Amino acid sequence: MTASLIDSIGWTLLHFTWQGLLIGCTSAAVLALMRNTRPEYRYNVACVALLACVLWPAAELTLRLQDANASAAHLRFADQMMAGARADDASLAGWLQEQLLWIVGFWSVCAALLALRMAAGLAWIRHASQAPLAGAEWQARAGRMASAFGITRAVRVRVVENLDSPLTIGWLRPVVLVPASLMTGMPPELLEALLAHEMAHVRRFDYLVNLGQNVVEILLFYHPAVWWISGRIRTEREQIADDLAARHLGEPRRLAHALSELERLQFSSHHLAIAANGGELVTRVRRLVKPGRQALDWKASLPALGLAAACFSLYAHAANDRAAVTPALAKVAPVVDFASCAKPVWPAASFKAEHTGTVTLAFKVGDTGRVTASRIAASSGHALLDEAARAGIMKCQFKPGTENGKPVAAWMNMKYVWMLKGGDD
Repeated sequence: MTASLIDSIGWTLLHFTWQGLLIGCTSAAVLALMRNTRPEYRYNVACVALLACVLWPAAELTLRLQDANASAAHLRFADQMMAGARADDASLAGWLQEQLLWIVGFWSVCAALLALRMAAGLAWIRHASQAPLAGAEWQARAGRMASAFGITRAVRVRVVENLDSPLTIGWLRPVVLVPASLMTGMPPELLEALLAHEMAHVRRFDYLVNLGQNVVEILLFYHPAVWWISGRIRTEREQIADDLAARHLGEPRRLAHALSELERLQFSSHHLAIAANGGELVTRVRRLVKPGRQALDWKASLPALGLAAACFSLYAHAANDRAAVTPALAKVAPVVDFASCAKPVWPAASFKAEHTGTVTLAFKVGDTGRVTASRIAASSGHALLDEAARAGIMKCQFKPGTENGKPVAAWMNMKYVWMLKGGDD
């Protein structure tokens, strides 16, 4: 059971390397085309992309943990995407199979450390939520501003030492944390602009989405596409909050001035909270002061386009390899010469992991009696066993099928049953 779980988790993590690449390249292309649309639309696209990064491997893992026959077609295709068609122990698939325990172990340790880091951040947030309240005047301002934003919950403003930028925390009882240095060193009208930005986050429940992003970053920390997509979500989210705050204030330049003041401060590292200094501050200030259409940066898009082309090439290769070919009908079916069939070699990695299962092969016997093509009709659930069966059938000699007395090519099926008996195959 443990070996099967490690096998399923390991291959799921490995397959997400190309799955995440495909999602990342697709979302990058879509976001580039949407560069001049409203930030809400780009935010939704980025959120959908990040959700896909979770659902695809989750579905993959579910299929692998279920009955192998129920998920054969998908797993077969995924295995071809990762390792190609070779089945010998020296192949990439065989080497990866032997490293699965280390891969899953490394992922578990890193994810646990990141989870501890997140727990420490949540503990800091809980402690900060008990900081002293701001003065009555600022509480009153926050109340009026919350009503103007349509927020029905009470929003508290608390003053925190050793903080560089206002932060929004909490959902049921939202709290805006304001650095003590800003309370005394920033003009009230600029601080009010930053407070309006935080109210926009409260209205949109951005704190919850941000926590969800942190969970995804922990689980899929090893993939750059996840971090890039998550970063785009934060960038678009800050622009949305800027727009809402600017509409509330009626003075986009006042918010831009407040943000430019923050640029001179050292940014906070509490990424579990929503901060006014999120995103690219210079870009945000420029956007508020002088909004305009953005030109497409083709040079920046070239790496993404190259990666997308490589990924789609792998996809097409795997799809072509598993594509069903309409069998040619013969009046007389081919007959196998079992004496010519060598026993398939059990892959060492699969034997060590005690993998078993039944492979159903569909293969084409040419008019010379040799196998000219083959595909997996039903997988055993293990790529190496499937490919070992394919390698075995290619060595068999057949009496070709005939039609009207003439040898013709024909398709037929055969099953290989991999089982262990007393430690031997």
